[in-house]
Amino acid sequence: MKVMKKVLAVALMAAMVVSMTACGGAKGGSSTWKIGGIGPLTGGAALYGNAALNGAQIAVDEINEAGGINGYKIEFKAEDDQHDAEKSVNAYNSLKDWGMQALCGTVTTTPCLAVAELSAEDNIFEVTPSASNPDVVSHDNCFQVCFTDPNQGSASAKYIGEKKLASKVAVIYNSSDSYSQGVEETFVKEAANQSFEIVVETAFTDDSKTDFSTQLQQCQDAGAELVFCPFYYEVAAVILTQADQMGYKPIFFGVDGMDGILGVENFDTKLAEGVYLLTPFAADATDERTQKFVKTYQDKYGETPIQFAADGYDVIYVIKAAAEKANLKPDQTNEELCKALSQAMTQVSVDGLTGNGMTWAASGEVSKAPMAVIIKDGVYVSVE
Repeated sequence: MKVMKKVLAVALMAAMVVSMTACGGAKGGSSTWKIGGIGPLTGGAALYGNAALNGAQIAVDEINEAGGINGYKIEFKAEDDQHDAEKSVNAYNSLKDWGMQALCGTVTTTPCLAVAELSAEDNIFEVTPSASNPDVVSHDNCFQVCFTDPNQGSASAKYIGEKKLASKVAVIYNSSDSYSQGVEETFVKEAANQSFEIVVETAFTDDSKTDFSTQLQQCQDAGAELVFCPFYYEVAAVILTQADQMGYKPIFFGVDGMDGILGVENFDTKLAEGVYLLTPFAADATDERTQKFVKTYQDKYGETPIQFAADGYDVIYVIKAAAEKANLKPDQTNEELCKALSQAMTQVSVDGLTGNGMTWAASGEVSKAPMAVIIKDGVYVSVE
């Protein structure tokens, strides 16, 4: 009987050790860095998600080949959210169960707003490549590599005014989308300080984004020489097509959401000739870092990378810089990692594809210089 009790006690102790080890594995003890990625890999915004997470994968491969982060390799796992908040939450939970310690994502704003709440509760460090709404970084654990919506709007207005691209400007925006509305608001505010006049502000919603004849006619009747377009590339392709059909040929000026228009299926890319984009990345840049990335991306994925690919690439190197600054190892708990990484972010300076000397405020916003490209002969060309 005593022997039986001793056997049971040993078995119980072993079970407790296994249980404690399992819990420890969930909270720390990893021998690799587990970085998750979330973005739209299918659906209407798939071009963004695939670009960002493809770029992130290239960075992971480079870092692993060079020895990892503080001597530890990276595991990278990407999940599809189809630009849907509910699906993004499901993707996040899947990555959390996998053991994610840091998140590259999410790629688009609305899903990111939902996920950011969860990552803050779970103490998971998050860097979004391209979710630009300021509310995304309302928690201490989340940072942006992209410009915020306010920065994009004001920088665009300044650029148009300083370069004297037009004297009469129209704005078409999506009033049901937080990204589009946020950029539009600050564009209009800054325009009051510039030499041009906004002659039309006209909106559409997600339920009415197939016919823009009314909005375009308003712009044409008001004599708008330039149309500011703070929305995504799918809509831009429709607007450019319909403007051409009615013989209206203003300058079209977009921000990062329009990046990808040259890849829209069945779109006549000749209609994008002369379109301006405010973007921190141009694939035709001659610096060694950009050209190496472009070649690697083309060889691996068979296409020229857009800004979102560069954003995703930079996210991984930003996480690396913060981890090295704080001298972290992946066997620490998520709470320890998140706190240290968040503090280190305000102390690092990163030379990336989307900006040299990128720094971060405690608010989570990035500081870097904007640049513009113009579409010529079917490619992006840098402009001063």
